Amino acid sequence: MSNQQNQPDMELNEIIRVRHDKLKELREEGRDPFVITKFDRTHSSKDISEGFTTEERTIEIRGEQKNVTAKISPLNGNKVCVAGRIMSKRGMGKVGFVHISDKEGQIQLFVKKDILGEEEYAHFKKLDIGDIIGASGEVFTTQTGEISVRVDKITLLSKSLLPLPEKFHGMTNTDMRYRQRYIDLIMNADVKDTFIKRSKIISSIRRYLDGQGFLEVETPMLVSNAGGAAARPFETHFNALDEDFKLRISLELYLKRLIVGGLERVYEIGRVFRNEGLDTRHNPEFTLMELYQAYTDYHGMMDLTENLYRHVANEVLGTTKIVYNGIEMDLGKPFERITMVDAVKKYANVDFNEISTLDEARKVADEHHIEYEEHHKKGDILNLFFEEFVEKHLVQPTFVMDHPVEISPLTKKKPENPDYVERFEFFMNGWEMANAYSELNDPIDQRERFKAQEELLAHGDEEANTTDEDFMRALEIGMAPTGGIGFGIDRMCMLLTDSAAIRDVLLFPTMKPLDK
Repeated sequence: MSNQQNQPDMELNEIIRVRHDKLKELREEGRDPFVITKFDRTHSSKDISEGFTTEERTIEIRGEQKNVTAKISPLNGNKVCVAGRIMSKRGMGKVGFVHISDKEGQIQLFVKKDILGEEEYAHFKKLDIGDIIGASGEVFTTQTGEISVRVDKITLLSKSLLPLPEKFHGMTNTDMRYRQRYIDLIMNADVKDTFIKRSKIISSIRRYLDGQGFLEVETPMLVSNAGGAAARPFETHFNALDEDFKLRISLELYLKRLIVGGLERVYEIGRVFRNEGLDTRHNPEFTLMELYQAYTDYHGMMDLTENLYRHVANEVLGTTKIVYNGIEMDLGKPFERITMVDAVKKYANVDFNEISTLDEARKVADEHHIEYEEHHKKGDILNLFFEEFVEKHLVQPTFVMDHPVEISPLTKKKPENPDYVERFEFFMNGWEMANAYSELNDPIDQRERFKAQEELLAHGDEEANTTDEDFMRALEIGMAPTGGIGFGIDRMCMLLTDSAAIRDVLLFPTMKPLDK
């Protein structure tokens, strides 16, 4: 058994000292594991266990006859080389059992002194949980029915100098799980599965868009004008140019330049940065996907969103019915489509079609205890009603359409009602999952919208946009009618992996320094 299992009360410093002594001894014997540069692994744990058959056996345990189900690997009798981290170690005398973990799962190693030899078996007994080893041997099924490798050679590939968390209690401190994700991944198979799924989700998105003729591109993260969204940017200084720059808050304005340039269908999946708070759905750096398609509108973006979500769910999960926090959401059914005005009427019983002035909007806001600011206009107050009364009800996939122009500075107005724009937000589980427009391509209108944003900035709105003159120049060259959308990749991963917080789908989330 491992050192820390034999002496559960041993102080951490003593455990570390003993492990360092073991390493020193190995080096003195010419067995330094850190000089080994490679190990020729032939099979993973999954390769060995996949496709097993079963047979019923009767075995004797402590004098009693018991029936067991034995797993028979297709590789039974074959020689394999495996490698991984020791997760458990037990046995005594001349026989030992080890479970090692690799990317695919775990496999048991059966280690016998008579096979390994006396000297090598003595070295085996000194191995600790957490050590990384390579082993060769024949695949077989133990008497108790577990697929295993009968080891004929073990190679220590890396010595673990710090102990892993205690086996049965695991890594229970949530804060430390996020700070030390490497240990979290070692100890918690479900965490590893979440991040494998995240990778598959992003790959599936790419496959779908590539199949639709979209071109993946990269645009600058360091920008002089951080536009395209309502958010406070992070600021930095570029010494070589002696200029202040910002980290991007959106991908929008550069991708639209490419539409102007004739690329017609483009997308980018990348990090954006917003100087905002931390909570279960927000992290200051997160993954955003934006795509733009010439010659379509926001209805085309709705169709694309439905098809994309179904494709990803089917490919990654094998179903269009997903369960989050015990609630089933069906991506296979047509997504509901409702205007923001109708949604507020449905859930707040307030009809903004009957409200024509700012004073009327403020009056109804006061009656419903909705707090607003002096600069807020009628459309802003409609949005405040939506956030207060509607969002929490949008559990099943829903497109909320036709936002007020005041909160949509980059969107085409509805020709029949210019107080509203051709925009939708996609909701699931009460969360905004995507935001899409029929993109504004009128440079004269766009300049007026930027001017209105700058007035908000002058009145203290730190999330307002400023005029991007190079983007304006691109619009003046001419941009085709275009549909565009931004997807929150992290929230999508949360829903598809049933993860409670955004930190659960970010490998290294932003954390407050420990000394704070």
